[in-house]
Amino acid sequence: MHVQEWLDTVPAAAVYAVVGLVIGLESLGIPLPGEIVLVSAALLSSQSGDVNPFVLGACASAGAVIGDSIGYAIGRRGGRPLLGWLGRKFPKHFGEGHIATAERSFQKWGMWAVFFGRFVALLRIFAGPLAGVLRMPYWKFLIANLLGGVVWAGGTTAVIYYVGVVAEDWLKRFSWLGLVVAVGIGAGSLLVVRRRASKASANRETAPENVEPEPAVAAE
Repeated sequence: MHVQEWLDTVPAAAVYAVVGLVIGLESLGIPLPGEIVLVSAALLSSQSGDVNPFVLGACASAGAVIGDSIGYAIGRRGGRPLLGWLGRKFPKHFGEGHIATAERSFQKWGMWAVFFGRFVALLRIFAGPLAGVLRMPYWKFLIANLLGGVVWAGGTTAVIYYVGVVAEDWLKRFSWLGLVVAVGIGAGSLLVVRRRASKASANRETAPENVEPEPAVAAE
């Protein structure tokens, strides 16, 4: 069962709670699909009158800000040994390479890494704990965390909700024949692009190799 199908079977209050909880745990440092859950819930709100997009956005924002703050506190207390422990538990997400990349971002951008990290899957998990480990002043972290959480959660909810409403209204007005034609045009365009790409690749493979210049003859 897809996330949206499952959310469609639970009450609106449970949807708000699930979205806030999943995003909060992800922000705390646990690899969870927070963005997928938020997008699915926002799309659901555009098709159902039970889920209020404003309440949904507020719950998602609260989960993001609170989760990041808890992650900051844990990172500040646990220090670098915490990152090593996370690397052993979640090697795909907290491997040495991932930690090094996130740390370089923090060292270069500071509090802006917390703000923009909310929009990047890897940094969204790292932001709170890593800011605590690096001893970023909490007031700087809080400002960036609050702004980033609200802009990301509220903006994502608003955009997906609007797209869902427009798409539903468009599909209602569109005839089935028009829909088939649109799909056919899209599929045809895709085939043309793939055919051109294959042709270009074949031309590169059959192109003659560069001829090395003949060595110069030494003068007698």
